[in-house]
Amino acid sequence: MTGHSIMLLAWIGAVTGLPIVFTAWAFMRRSGRLRLAWAVAGLLLVAYGLGVWAFLVEPNLLVVRRVTIESRTWTGPPVRLGLISDTHVAAPHVDPARVARVVARMNAQHPDVVLLLGDYAGSHESAATRAAPQRSEILRGISAFQGLNPRLGVYAVLGNHDWWYDGGATEQALVRAGAHVLENRALRVARTKGPFWVAGLADLDSKRATPSYPVAMANVPTSEPVVVMSHWPDPFAQAPDRVALTVAGHTHCGQVNLPVMGRLVHASQASRQWGCGAYVDRGRNLFVTGGVGVSILPVRFRAPPEIVVVTLKGQDLRSK
Repeated sequence: MTGHSIMLLAWIGAVTGLPIVFTAWAFMRRSGRLRLAWAVAGLLLVAYGLGVWAFLVEPNLLVVRRVTIESRTWTGPPVRLGLISDTHVAAPHVDPARVARVVARMNAQHPDVVLLLGDYAGSHESAATRAAPQRSEILRGISAFQGLNPRLGVYAVLGNHDWWYDGGATEQALVRAGAHVLENRALRVARTKGPFWVAGLADLDSKRATPSYPVAMANVPTSEPVVVMSHWPDPFAQAPDRVALTVAGHTHCGQVNLPVMGRLVHASQASRQWGCGAYVDRGRNLFVTGGVGVSILPVRFRAPPEIVVVTLKGQDLRSK
């Protein structure tokens, strides 16, 4: 069953749910089981409300998360990094118009740079097997990034869904939208009082390369700080100490985060350890964003769609 089919069932449930609850309550009430009628009605109403929230409400929200990360290898003034990940256009809840709204929200935060962390295409099918309107929708979703206006540029990596779809076509669309696509390479960002580098790792499902910090950072001088982009958090295990910050997506923060039980689904092995948010591992910094879209199931619960603004700065050694 596809995500769109599940969404159709969700809407049918949203429309018919309350009449079904009332009918069940009325039937048991007429039979004289008043307490049972209220108990069952209460449970059904809770289930109905949670279902509507998880399938129809929360996936369409957008949270702006702001965090500050101190790095021992960052030099120069702080930098504001805008993170957008996992838009998954053509999957439920995200179309080109929504990407344009995400772009507008990011512009309103005035980041210095924007880092696009992959999975711009939704679903799992290749471009060759999709109808022309869906291929057009995905490319129009990517072209919406042309509206981003950070003063120091837009940088991007590809994700696994992009390679399943068509890595080359996705890369070309990003370039047309004004993004610098980085696959195991880095670019220097010039600014007053503190240039820095942005490096991008190849995706784990790339058809051209495997992710490599040494290859990506081969031309980065040791005297200048570097931020590394990765779609998956998994390569962070090999991050050199000199990297000021690695940023990643892919995990969707689990999409469903249950009270007490936590996240039941992990998008990769590393997402069990680094599933969502900021981490410090042996002095190295990682931030994993939950992204915007959905995958497999069109649901989010206690893991709302988000864009992130990371203020990255050097450590204040006087406070240590």
